[in-house]
Amino acid sequence: MIERLGVVGAGQMGAGIAQVALAAGYAVTLTDARPEALEAARAGIAKGLGRQVEKGALAPGARDAALGRLALAPDLAGLAAMDLVVEAATEAEEVKAAIFRGLAPHLAAQAILATNTSSIPITRLAAQSDRPDRFVGLHFMNPVPVMPLVELIRGLATSDDTVAEARAVAERLGKTVVESRDAPGFLVNRLLIPMVNEAASLLEQGVGTAEGIDAALRLGANHPMGPLALADLIGLDTVLAIMEVLQRETGDPKYRPCPLIRRHVEAGWTGRKAGRGFHLYGR
Repeated sequence: MIERLGVVGAGQMGAGIAQVALAAGYAVTLTDARPEALEAARAGIAKGLGRQVEKGALAPGARDAALGRLALAPDLAGLAAMDLVVEAATEAEEVKAAIFRGLAPHLAAQAILATNTSSIPITRLAAQSDRPDRFVGLHFMNPVPVMPLVELIRGLATSDDTVAEARAVAERLGKTVVESRDAPGFLVNRLLIPMVNEAASLLEQGVGTAEGIDAALRLGANHPMGPLALADLIGLDTVLAIMEVLQRETGDPKYRPCPLIRRHVEAGWTGRKAGRGFHLYGR
């Protein structure tokens, strides 16, 4: 039975996964190559759990107990006792592959490895591990504490037991699980990313303003957030990385990234985290 959960990557996604796992009663160990990211994640998790207390979704005692189950590890060796390790590093295949190779000497044979990749083939990442049968994709949505969906993706070698155990964890976290075949972009990003790309093209061509494009989808299609604001939330660097994977893996020119997105990334205008993307944000 899975009770100890490790998370590699203390950014927005990793911290969010850790938060919901702590709230669900798991003991969580979080690691990141940047010590400052770990401390920032701890503070963010405490703040997020505090908001749940304010909303009445979590008792103060439960918040304190959850924070007491959080451990920070300086390196991958600190995850040796974990039953499940979720990788939530940057959307770069070489970075993820290095993490899975680095975990091999430390984990018990029965431990499950999961990746939060939003686009990279699960089978190819699993081949970088020492346990392709105990490897699965668990794609959480951003922000993790709010969004109810998890995409579950099996690789070619993923066992039925691994899929069942991973599904049980996601459901214990209060998520709705949708299974996807191991295809580029899976389900959500195969649908979402082309919409974001087209919205950026409309902006580049001057067909509408960023505010107008977002309002059109919010008010005309009942989307809770416009596509350009959503891209800013995800991070334009991440959006660009996903587009490049989709274009490379499918060979379909319809996934070619809009040049405006690339220029924003080159300028460092990567969205909310940078204070500027398609929209401006106070920092």
